[in-house]
Amino acid sequence: MAHRSAGAAHAALTLATAALLLTGTPAAVAAGHGTPPGGPAAGARGGDEPSPALLRALERDLRLTPQQAQRRLSNEADAGARAGHLQLALGKTFAGAWVRGDDSAHLTVATTEAADAPAIEAAGADAEVVRFGLAELRDAAAKLDRAATGTRALDTPVRYVDIRRNRVTVQASASSAAEALVKAAGVDRALVNVALSPERPRALYDIVGGDAFYIGSGRCSVGFSVTKGEEQGFATAGHCGQAGATTTGYNMVAQGTFQASTFPGQDTAWVKTGTDWTATPQVRGAAGENVQVAGSTQAMVGAAVCRSGSTTGWHCGEIEQHDTSVTYPQGTVNGVTRTTVCAEPGDSGGSFISGSQAQGVTSGGSGDCTSGGTTYYQPINPLLEKYELVLKTTAQDGTTPGAETDQGSWAPGHVYRTGDEVTYDGVTYHCVQTHQAQGASRPTDAPALWERA
Repeated sequence: MAHRSAGAAHAALTLATAALLLTGTPAAVAAGHGTPPGGPAAGARGGDEPSPALLRALERDLRLTPQQAQRRLSNEADAGARAGHLQLALGKTFAGAWVRGDDSAHLTVATTEAADAPAIEAAGADAEVVRFGLAELRDAAAKLDRAATGTRALDTPVRYVDIRRNRVTVQASASSAAEALVKAAGVDRALVNVALSPERPRALYDIVGGDAFYIGSGRCSVGFSVTKGEEQGFATAGHCGQAGATTTGYNMVAQGTFQASTFPGQDTAWVKTGTDWTATPQVRGAAGENVQVAGSTQAMVGAAVCRSGSTTGWHCGEIEQHDTSVTYPQGTVNGVTRTTVCAEPGDSGGSFISGSQAQGVTSGGSGDCTSGGTTYYQPINPLLEKYELVLKTTAQDGTTPGAETDQGSWAPGHVYRTGDEVTYDGVTYHCVQTHQAQGASRPTDAPALWERA
């Protein structure tokens, strides 16, 4: 165990202070019902105003009561903010955070320092002391990704940091394949968990999510509406089409052109649409009802997430791991998120959404919606950042990425990650949860997203 420094002790005091700021009363924290100032999920994921269609799908697919579904979204929004504050305070000893329970009432925060436990518990979370820090696990995963080439990658097609196990999991068709990869990567075997599975992930080419669109004889899904300056369009999966490919909409009317596309490596693309098409902050939900998109705050491991696709419609499940690498027959895609949501060919490119927050576009997976399966999505925030796009939301203010403001360094349209520092109105803030800044998520108005330094 590492030496407990004076700096670490100060971090514990900071954590205890943060707990009071987040909840107002120690009793609320202990009961697991603490919320940021401004009410449940203030400035976060819209858990207090979920779509009726989303709630019904959560009840169906996660077998929840209506009350559990409502509480789950609210608890997850609150837990995301608390975990972000704790991550900032813990620094290098932070080893991950996750929620559990039918209504996600229990937040666990892992640390490599036993002395952090009291402060974590004071913030309303369960403390778990583990061997490896998150940074060390991510470094090991990166080495495994670099070593996963050729047939070695196809025999070990899924690799991810499993924060609940405190290991890097290598999913392989045979133990020998996993062991060979670990050896080739030069990774300490103690860091690795091997999971044997016949799963062979594949890109879901003949697919769509949300409304359908067509590329020649192929079919994919609209992910999320985006803008780039005066241009409108949508984000989708890179494997759906190459730059320059033209598209037609669900109504077979000429629609747009792929402006950029990356696959493999990532699974990102965006389509610029013609003037006949208007970007809206909506996702097609169950029974034709629309779900409103309010932002792109990244949901936690263990959180509920739903997918919209033109083949199988609206389905929900849980987020299992972020930062996953998957090897398809066409190549490896890094940085995707692994979920328990089902999907089938025809669902690719479609929307993944948690509460009212956009999460990503459908990439690929295994299984189906009859027997169940695993599906991976390309996170939306890196896609927006890569192509300098602005997500169309209900909180739109029309500002483009990089636009100058008179409010310090904070800028609408910019993607901020946990720990990023900005100034706003003369005050310095740290980002609590990864998100793309929108007009309604200014540091002064969104305590679930920003913390005063």
